[in-house]
Amino acid sequence: MAVSFLKRSPSRLVDVMHWTRHQIDRIKLTYTTGRYVAVTPWPQKPFIYQINTYVWLNTLSRAYKRPLTLENVPDKVLDEIASYNCDAVWLMGIWQRSAAARASAHNYLHEYRGALPDLTPDDVPGSPYAVGAYQVEELFGGRVGLALFRKRLRDRGIKLVLDFVPNHVATDHAWIKTHPEYMVQAQVKDLKERSSDFFMTKDALGKEMVVAHGRDPYFPGWIDTAQLNAYNPNLRRATLTTLLDIANQCDAVRCDMAMLMLNEVFARTWGAYAPEKPATEYWTDIIPNVKKSYPEFKFIAEVYWDLEATLHGLGFDYCYDKRLYDRIREGHWSEIRAHLLAPIEFQKSLVRFIENHDEPRAAAALGISRSLPAAVLICTLPGATLLHDGQFVGRRVKLPVQLGRQPTEKLNNELKAYYLKLLTETRKPIYQEGEWWLFHPTPGKPDGSYHNLIAYGWRSADDMCVVVANMSDHHSTSNIPLNFWPELADSNWLLTDTLDGAASYERSGAAMHDPGLYVDLQPYESHIFHFQRA
Repeated sequence: MAVSFLKRSPSRLVDVMHWTRHQIDRIKLTYTTGRYVAVTPWPQKPFIYQINTYVWLNTLSRAYKRPLTLENVPDKVLDEIASYNCDAVWLMGIWQRSAAARASAHNYLHEYRGALPDLTPDDVPGSPYAVGAYQVEELFGGRVGLALFRKRLRDRGIKLVLDFVPNHVATDHAWIKTHPEYMVQAQVKDLKERSSDFFMTKDALGKEMVVAHGRDPYFPGWIDTAQLNAYNPNLRRATLTTLLDIANQCDAVRCDMAMLMLNEVFARTWGAYAPEKPATEYWTDIIPNVKKSYPEFKFIAEVYWDLEATLHGLGFDYCYDKRLYDRIREGHWSEIRAHLLAPIEFQKSLVRFIENHDEPRAAAALGISRSLPAAVLICTLPGATLLHDGQFVGRRVKLPVQLGRQPTEKLNNELKAYYLKLLTETRKPIYQEGEWWLFHPTPGKPDGSYHNLIAYGWRSADDMCVVVANMSDHHSTSNIPLNFWPELADSNWLLTDTLDGAASYERSGAAMHDPGLYVDLQPYESHIFHFQRA
């Protein structure tokens, strides 16, 4: 069933009956236009839930046997998302797709059948990252539908995140004709020598010109895209106008491949095809000017190549922690511990994840058992947490972004129950208000298994907890010295494990200082211990 535009539903007033305890605790009511409007500030540790908009609406339309758009998604569906205790929903792929991108994708139907065996051409709307225009796709309900959807999220204390693609647009984007100077251009000889990096098109007067495909410095061009010239001052001004309009419709943007617009990276990618470097960086011309109008608006960077600190310095609030993801997936436990030695302010500005639309599904890449301690890490470490629609139920098929329908898969309700228990735990105030400490496991038994464990803790004025995760397929033991917390030493303590049916254990505070809290974990097991004086 195709998703279609339906009659708009009436807006609703703030209804705190939908809100979780966590969201109610953070609510601020502002009186405006004759009524109170709920406003929730961004928390210190936000949880972001990513949805592939086209696929999600398509799946819901099939389940409800009627076309659904953003404005008439059933309350039951939004209430379930709210029950995950997330702070924001990222609607991936909201903007108008390009006709050229769709046609390009239809040349590769044979490649997509591995993910969707019963594929038809109608299942291939094209890549949402070859943006045809920064207008909400009418198929999803258009700008009005998005506004109503945003209000319904706000009624539940949830913010809205949308995409922005700075590096490129679709090969049939209007700017190619109206503002060809925004594009990286080349000569016919370049097209002949590097046909994968350039394409022939025409300007508004019908004159042929060679334009670059969007790319990064390490791979051939993306054939459904046209490369924007990051150095061009007029493009930067146009980008600012675009982002101000986007910021009026949401609470944050996730910026695709944000590091490609750095002057040094752009020079390395395009060299002689681009003019002389400007005196300022692209992002310093953009981010501060958006935040003048929208001070609470957040910028989230997809970034690689260890450039996170650089983008933080240019104004990004959060950057992908791809390095942690790689180390988890590759099973490098000592490197994970070394990664967590980074300054706490840096860690608070990272986005932790174990899957998203660019990476394989966690259930497939890690396996269900191995994904459990990984989920504990990303949900309880400092920084933002990115969770992907389908991750909770163990979906295994990584869907190409060009597709608009997902295959039917057996859903893992046991895994979902684990995630719901974990997310309930991680919404406790200690993770927002507490101080974070990295602990250093020592041998519990003389078998070296303590190397398999990652251990850290949180402490606030009225709570303490220790998180221990066994990242390996081996039974592992350790003593974890808690000597950073001197108040433990003078009492016995009751430790309650919220991941193990609230099992409780009494321990001596002096012993937890030296030799340490003794832990014994089965393969891929995790504990989250909260402390109370016995």
